[in-house]
Amino acid sequence: MDGSSSAEFELIAHLTRGLSTTPDVALGVGDDCAILDLNGDTLLLATSDSQVEGVHFTRQFSSPEQIGRKALSVNLSDIAAMGGEPRYALVSLILPVNLSRPYIDNLYAGIRHEATRFATTIVGGNIASSGKAASLIIDITLLGTIEHGRAIMRSGAHSGDTLMVTGTLGDSAAGLYTLLHPSARYPRNVQEVLRTIHRTPQPRIHVGRILSQLGPVLITAMLDVSDGLSGDLAHLCERSNVGARIELAHLPLSPSIRAVAASIGYDPFSWALHGGEDYELLFTVSPGHEQKVIEAVHAATGIPVTSIGTMLPPEAGMTVVYPDGREDVLEVRSWNHLR
Repeated sequence: MDGSSSAEFELIAHLTRGLSTTPDVALGVGDDCAILDLNGDTLLLATSDSQVEGVHFTRQFSSPEQIGRKALSVNLSDIAAMGGEPRYALVSLILPVNLSRPYIDNLYAGIRHEATRFATTIVGGNIASSGKAASLIIDITLLGTIEHGRAIMRSGAHSGDTLMVTGTLGDSAAGLYTLLHPSARYPRNVQEVLRTIHRTPQPRIHVGRILSQLGPVLITAMLDVSDGLSGDLAHLCERSNVGARIELAHLPLSPSIRAVAASIGYDPFSWALHGGEDYELLFTVSPGHEQKVIEAVHAATGIPVTSIGTMLPPEAGMTVVYPDGREDVLEVRSWNHLR
């Protein structure tokens, strides 16, 4: 999962440049969700994401139910990143001609499992054949809601804000590594923990709701960590026109990732910085309110929140501070769909 994601986002910018809009589009292209104002009590959130066999998953490494669960979870994470509640999903399946009916049933059971967990109603979709490509593709559009004035966007961070993240980082990438390199001798119990995290990510819907209720004065910007911390932080900095400094020693690493990294002599911070598919929430907090945020999230969910850095003026760029005090430019190495 190395390589800058800039080409992908340059293509998006190129394709969407000059798109017409209407007054009911409160926020269009460029964030985790579009925000639509239909003159109701709440705003409508809209997002879509595709999971492609051989790119986002393989049938070798994941069961059909796990693939289905992940397909909806990555969309749910976009809603979480805005602080919203998921409502309705449209699920399109592009199926290889030789895929069995029991496999498809289990795949859809995984999608329905996550929909039930997060009170999401499946209201439509489509089924088509992938033809000679013979790849399984799951394309989902998800709609959610958010109260007026409560949506958290990528564009609100200020210099001096504290950068925070939920949970731990790098576990999914470490789990994928163990699947791609099965001959290495990993501690078996933690290997399975990391593989489960990779196969079935947990969208932080509840945490996102708590953060949105704290309000924009406290929580200034947010997105989910899907492409990797370095790349997603770059998106936040670009949209907010700020820089950032990360304290490497402060990045939250699980005991599982430390154990697997130690077993192969690998630096776990590389997974934490660049691995991707963590689906944790990365957000900025007005200085002086960090402890309030940590306590509010932990009291309601039990999920830890960690301060990992500080937002800076835009000319400072993005830097990383090593445990020995050395500071260097933070290289962006994240998932690139066009690589």
